[in-house]
Amino acid sequence: MKAVLQRVSSASVRVGDEYEAAIGRGLLILLGVAEGDGADDARWLAEKCAGLRVFNDADGKMNLSVDAVNGEALVVSQFTLLGDCERGRRPSFTRAAQPAEAESLYSLFCDLLRSAGVPVKTGVFAAMMRVSLINDGPVTLLIDSRGGEVRGTGGGPGVRE
Repeated sequence: MKAVLQRVSSASVRVGDEYEAAIGRGLLILLGVAEGDGADDARWLAEKCAGLRVFNDADGKMNLSVDAVNGEALVVSQFTLLGDCERGRRPSFTRAAQPAEAESLYSLFCDLLRSAGVPVKTGVFAAMMRVSLINDGPVTLLIDSRGGEVRGTGGGPGVRE
């Protein structure tokens, strides 16, 4: 499971001409589900996103998590995070989970994030969406639940900081 996590002042998602969801201060999480991902990946990633200290404290240091600043999360499914661009000029998406499996794990991730105390709003799974955001910082992190790859924070599945 891969996520692009962005600290935002605000973010919203539209489908067609309709706003589906909008948040103020918080996290925009673009979420990609890979073939072979499971509940453990969703659990680890939700805990990681909920607990990351990416918001500034009174001294201007990134020391606070999203719940500590009463923030929210906007979670948008994005299978293109699994795109393989190593060969040719057109990305291959064979690493992405099948839609039914991906939607189930996407929903589980959102539920687990809510269980961690983070108010969650979502886009529309498998819809063509337009996402708008004001990136605060900017702070953008790439997180992968597999292979211990977490860029910007260290750790991996089963590893706690």
